[in-house]
Amino acid sequence: MKDLVQYIVSSLVDHPEAVLVSPIEEGDTVTYQVKVHPDDVGRVIGRQGRVAKAIRNVVSAAAYRQKKRVFVDIQS
Repeated sequence: MKDLVQYIVSSLVDHPEAVLVSPIEEGDTVTYQVKVHPDDVGRVIGRQGRVAKAIRNVVSAAAYRQKKRVFVDIQS
């Protein structure tokens, strides 16, 4: 799942080497903290959060098959 988040976010940004995804597991819930270059935060969030919402939907759909809850937190 971490690789999926890493791949999606790295594909969107201008500085893919600066993308850092760190998972935090709490039982059946996993929170992925995504850190990106400050110039790329707008690209990952998108207008009115549409891109961020799409990333969360794709990751949630993949996690549903594994019976887990997933949150994606985007940071600069």
